[in-house]
Amino acid sequence: MQLVLLSGVSGSGKSVALKALEDAGYFCVDNLPADLIAPLVDYAMSRGEPKVAISADARSREGLGHLPDIVEKERARGNDVRVIFLDANDQSLVRRFSETRRPHPLARDGRALAEAIAEERRVLAWLAEIGQRIDTSMLTPSQLRGWVQDLVVTDRTRFTLTFESFGFKGGVPLDADYVFDARCILPNPHYDPALRVQTGRDPDVVAFLERETQAGILIEDIQRFLQRWVPRFLLDQRSSITVAIGCTGGRHRSVYVADQLAERFASEHQVVLRHRDLKP
Repeated sequence: MQLVLLSGVSGSGKSVALKALEDAGYFCVDNLPADLIAPLVDYAMSRGEPKVAISADARSREGLGHLPDIVEKERARGNDVRVIFLDANDQSLVRRFSETRRPHPLARDGRALAEAIAEERRVLAWLAEIGQRIDTSMLTPSQLRGWVQDLVVTDRTRFTLTFESFGFKGGVPLDADYVFDARCILPNPHYDPALRVQTGRDPDVVAFLERETQAGILIEDIQRFLQRWVPRFLLDQRSSITVAIGCTGGRHRSVYVADQLAERFASEHQVVLRHRDLKP
């Protein structure tokens, strides 16, 4: 069985992610207490369900501490288990709760929204470290659905190297293990009116970066760095790392560099490519 355990802070998009998993053929259950995960898996196996996704969050905090043991036991039974943790910055969470006018699940006893968010982060901090973390702060629902579906189709037995482009004006991704800054090294195609409306995937922008800049040197330096240090993550039994490449707007330089790195590493590792600020 493929078992996905989905968690994260309130307002980070768990409902969207669970719907994406449902669309991908998963048998989904929302807000299940952790103590009921094993019985549900037994039930799903008796029904012959090949793929199951379960959402659990701070509303059932009492049982979340058992999650590492549950993951270990389910893997020992032969199930392919992965944990996905959704996160977002405080500004995005406050905006989302204000727009929906929904109360935060921990906003009680006179606790303000900011205090409820801080308390939930404290409760779930350890859980973010054992799962595949996705920063949803700047993502549209369609982007999040695509990212989650991309993640669950990867082979968990193989190391995954994720390259993510982003714009610094939207903040550094919370899920990045390494961040490389292309702003001070490569001139910005945005200042060329003919290139401004294009992206780092368009031939004119690619030609500009390859002809007028030191993009090739930057890409080679990052490639050598990762080739030297990724083996240390493998020795530490890490299943994945996320390498974020940033420029000002996240549409030109960072997109090109991320694409080039993904192409170079595709023959060595399982690669996932994301462009946060290229909206579909």
